[in-house]
Amino acid sequence: MNEKSLNHSSMSTSAPYLLTSSLFLPILFIFYIIYTPTLFQLSSLNINDEVHDRTPTNALNQSHNNEECDLFIKGRWIWNKEGSLYTNFSCTTIPYYKNCFLHGRSDSDFLNWRWKPDQCELPRFDAKAFLSYVQGKTIAFIGDSLARNQMESLLCLLSSEETPKQLFKDDEDRFTTWHFPVHNFTLKAFWSQFLVKATEIIVNGSSTGGFNLHLDQIDERWSTSLPTIDYAILSDANWFFRKNYMYEDGKLIGCVYCQTPNVTHFLPDYTIRKAFRAAFDHINSCKNCSGTRPFTEGEANDKANEVDAVNYRKVQVEEIEKARKEGEKWGNKFEVLDITKAMLMRPDGHPGLYYGDKWKNGYKDCVRWCLPGPVDTFNELLFYMLRNQLHHKKSPTNLY
Repeated sequence: MNEKSLNHSSMSTSAPYLLTSSLFLPILFIFYIIYTPTLFQLSSLNINDEVHDRTPTNALNQSHNNEECDLFIKGRWIWNKEGSLYTNFSCTTIPYYKNCFLHGRSDSDFLNWRWKPDQCELPRFDAKAFLSYVQGKTIAFIGDSLARNQMESLLCLLSSEETPKQLFKDDEDRFTTWHFPVHNFTLKAFWSQFLVKATEIIVNGSSTGGFNLHLDQIDERWSTSLPTIDYAILSDANWFFRKNYMYEDGKLIGCVYCQTPNVTHFLPDYTIRKAFRAAFDHINSCKNCSGTRPFTEGEANDKANEVDAVNYRKVQVEEIEKARKEGEKWGNKFEVLDITKAMLMRPDGHPGLYYGDKWKNGYKDCVRWCLPGPVDTFNELLFYMLRNQLHHKKSPTNLY
């Protein structure tokens, strides 16, 4: 069969496998970094070709047996005529500003591409099976708007099997809780741009966009709930590229993009490393988290170029490896779901100008993802990894 694939010839092949949304780190630990959509071209593809994704009926058994399959680096996007598992009409929980079709997007071809690992089959997302895996459990997405984006995708995918009930939403809709009563499954989102304690810098009553980061203090908005969470997905990076000041033990140790005299200047990767290290250390030192299984899904989209993306991802992977070794002492398992390469090839899945924010006319959103869209692939990978983890589990393990 001639297979139509979506490739980027200059894509780096050194992307690591992270489960930190890289989500099956116990939590699927997810890291997202802004990438530049103009780096990639899709116009050379002929979507009218008679090529589509064929998933064998034995795909589930094959994926169980092939533990050497590289899900993230060795793969490509292939044409799949079946399209998305939901629509912007069938899913009633899609946020207004992420409903790209509602805001004028007319093309739908971007929904017909599926990620295909070279060495195995990636099964389609199965809402019924997923809910059976997480029955009686709680999954929390912790981080910035991209963590929330994946949570909203998962909410749509699962709603085809059971209608959820929203139990809580704060005034700014940054913290939310959904419940699937039939399966007693809870889905939460915690807003935490840095994972550590942060206070916004205000000058003359106006916001500067920068923050004071206390790298040795965990953000209690999520950390205090950790003992009640079975799977945690950490996703952060975008906010680290601001004019931020870093503190330890209450003392200023440096800044990012500040150019302040007599203050040590750091690149964003330093702050990312310190913040994630603090989060991992907190998870591994949590004395009341015997039931906690956070995933870690690590994704690094390119902010400036692929070199930066690889560097920031490298920082995250190194910290996960340290956490993994320490976690073995406490029964915590850290894995990585690295969707970096796959998503660097999908700039077509961003809202762009089809972004429903009346306060930002002319703004192009090249960070978040349309719903439905490529972000649903995150949860197909999560489904695959969660299923395999439960299938191979021999003893109780806390997953991050």
